[in-house]
Amino acid sequence: MYHYTESGLDDVFLVNGYHIHKTPYGKGVSIENTEGLHKAIGRGLISLPRPLNGAELRFLRLEMEITQRDLAALVGTTEQSLRLWEKHRGKPLPGSADRLVRAIYSEYIGGNGTIRRMLDRLAELDQVKVERMSFRQTPSGWKRAPSSVPAARELSHA
Repeated sequence: MYHYTESGLDDVFLVNGYHIHKTPYGKGVSIENTEGLHKAIGRGLISLPRPLNGAELRFLRLEMEITQRDLAALVGTTEQSLRLWEKHRGKPLPGSADRLVRAIYSEYIGGNGTIRRMLDRLAELDQVKVERMSFRQTPSGWKRAPSSVPAARELSHA
C-alpha cells in the first residue's frame, strides 16, 4: 500500500492505481486518474460519521477551487475563522459549518447547483449595504416608494 500524503491528509492509503519508479532524484510515484481519486476521497470524507477536521476542510476547499474568503462567506463565518479551522488540522469543525461544507461539496461533485446558488445569494446579502426604505400610503394600501424619495420630515404628535 502507498501512503498518499500528497493529498494533505494523514490517513489516505492507496491499495492500487499507483506505480513506483526510479528517478534521478530517488523514488517517484505515478498515480492513475488523480482527479477521480480526489473525488473519491472527497466523497469518502463527506460520508464520515464524525465532524470534518481542518485538514479535511482544506482538502475539500482546494478540490472545489474556492478561496478561504469565499468559502467563509458561504458558511457564514469570517475568513480568519476559516483559516484557523484549517490551521488546526485535527480539530473538528463547528456543527453548522461541517454540515454546510458537506452540502457544498456534495453539490460540487454532482448536484444541480441549487445549494451553491442559494448560499452564494445568502453570502451576497451579507455584503449588501443597508439602504433606507421609504413607504407611501396609496388607495390600495402601503407600497414601497422608489429609493429616490426623500426622507419624510418628522411629524409632531399633538
